[in-house]
Amino acid sequence: MVRIGILALQGAFAEHAACMRQLGAEPVFIRLPQQLEGVDGLILPGGESTAIGRLLERYRFIRPLHRIIRSGMLIYGTCAGMILLARNVEGKENQGSRKQRLGVMNVVVRRNAFGRQLESFEEYLQVNGIGGEPFRAVFIRAPIIVKAGRGVRVMATLKSHDIVAAEQGNLLVSAFHPELTTDFRIHRYFLNQVISWKQHQGNWVHAESSL
Repeated sequence: MVRIGILALQGAFAEHAACMRQLGAEPVFIRLPQQLEGVDGLILPGGESTAIGRLLERYRFIRPLHRIIRSGMLIYGTCAGMILLARNVEGKENQGSRKQRLGVMNVVVRRNAFGRQLESFEEYLQVNGIGGEPFRAVFIRAPIIVKAGRGVRVMATLKSHDIVAAEQGNLLVSAFHPELTTDFRIHRYFLNQVISWKQHQGNWVHAESSL
């Protein structure tokens, strides 16, 4: 059985675990760096990116996470997870948090692009790669990608043309929360990539930041 690690320091990790179980994978809650050993893929869930970043630093996750990203392991970041993976976050006030982020994906992200939680919304999106009808995307204090650099493939945009899902090498991100729906297509897409990586381990090209 494929084992999918889910960072469980803060945020919507239980919902991602339920999706993985529905798809036949074994979810593994990750609360300490040593628990990363033996997982086949990793989900960085939504939540409060600043709080998660501080916990990543406190529990010394940054170096082990960089190591597994370099190995080519598939990583999926939703909402806060997307912010943690981004090479840059808009605003001078965010530069001090650089050491609490992974900074490995060639994107610039804007936090809380739509305002406070009261401005949460849903929109049906065409998501490249998953097929079928538009995906019901749930946005809660969501970020957006304001710039995508070399190697980044845009997977979904809003009607406003803001980028809300993308991938680069072994990194997949979305500004919305697919775990809050009963549509498992994006999780299945991620899981299929994990399975492919397991079968061809060593041949996957990992992300290289250049933005």
